[in-house]
Amino acid sequence: MAAEPFDALLLVSFGGPEKPADVLPFLENVTRGRGIPRERLAEVGAHYDLFGGRSPINDQCRALRQALVDEFSASGLDLPVFWGNRNWDPYLVDAVRELRDAGARRVVCLLTSAYASYSGCRQYREDLAAAVAEVGEGAPVLTRLPHYFNRPGFVAPFVDGTQEALARLPVGARVVFVTHSIPEAMNDASGPDGGRYVAEHRDVSAVVAATVAERIGTRLDWDLAYCSRSGPPAMPWLEPDINDHLATLADKGVPGVAVVPIGFVSDHMEVMYDLDTEARATAERLGLAFARVPTPGVDRRFVAMVRELVLERITTARGEIAEPPAAAVEGLLGPAWGDCPAGCCANLRGPRPAACGAD
Repeated sequence: MAAEPFDALLLVSFGGPEKPADVLPFLENVTRGRGIPRERLAEVGAHYDLFGGRSPINDQCRALRQALVDEFSASGLDLPVFWGNRNWDPYLVDAVRELRDAGARRVVCLLTSAYASYSGCRQYREDLAAAVAEVGEGAPVLTRLPHYFNRPGFVAPFVDGTQEALARLPVGARVVFVTHSIPEAMNDASGPDGGRYVAEHRDVSAVVAATVAERIGTRLDWDLAYCSRSGPPAMPWLEPDINDHLATLADKGVPGVAVVPIGFVSDHMEVMYDLDTEARATAERLGLAFARVPTPGVDRRFVAMVRELVLERITTARGEIAEPPAAAVEGLLGPAWGDCPAGCCANLRGPRPAACGAD
């Protein structure tokens, strides 16, 4: 199937170091302009030592890129897949330049972030706009795929994983959904009416818990907790921290936890260190049985979901009458818009040009 008016898909991700020498330069890229002391960066950098001095995220992007190539080929969709990162090689500007040199004029972009927030959406759009500006004449026009937190291909793997995790835990185990913490002010600015980051996570968590409870025939208690807080201590961030919350649950006599990384597309550093390493150690110290649910990664349903999103975008761009999106999960927030409403997920440090959206 021809993919016009699009010439390619660009996989847009965060990036991560590939060897020990990359770690501090990578962290400096991530935190530039935030005044974080170098000794704090070195402390965070030590986390990477547990994984050979490299992040898993680039390998996961390579795997997803190949899975998308295979999915498109198997379904007859003629659309090459490129890849660029915000904070490490291959950088977005290099990816946009590669697209230009390949003759791409209109490109659809998949962000490896499912939810609305400044850091998970608008900042990527700002960085894409900066990359297009730097490449200059001949740079392609970029169009973002819609948020997909409420698509079955993203939600279903968490449902299956949660059910399987609970089967390994004692009766009475609690489900704890976890996502990346952000400043409270950033949550307040997310979405056109504010507060959408937390609302989307709570909605998805409720649906996953209810679906699993229906399958296993028992009521499930669940909570939403956060990981990976950074920034100055005086700045309020979303809480509770996962480790603090595990202590609270242990005090209440909860026998075990199924930890569901509901905010993450793949098992990158926040999952492998903050959950698999730090939170697991906390649970062991507290005597809590612990099971961590997999992220979607290259689950066949997630990969097929991306193809469905691309086909919806193609239909819309051609001006054809589209059917409702392939089924957002019933009961979840909507709409999972394609173009962001004006003013949503504001940059609290001041406006920058943003591609792939309304403003």
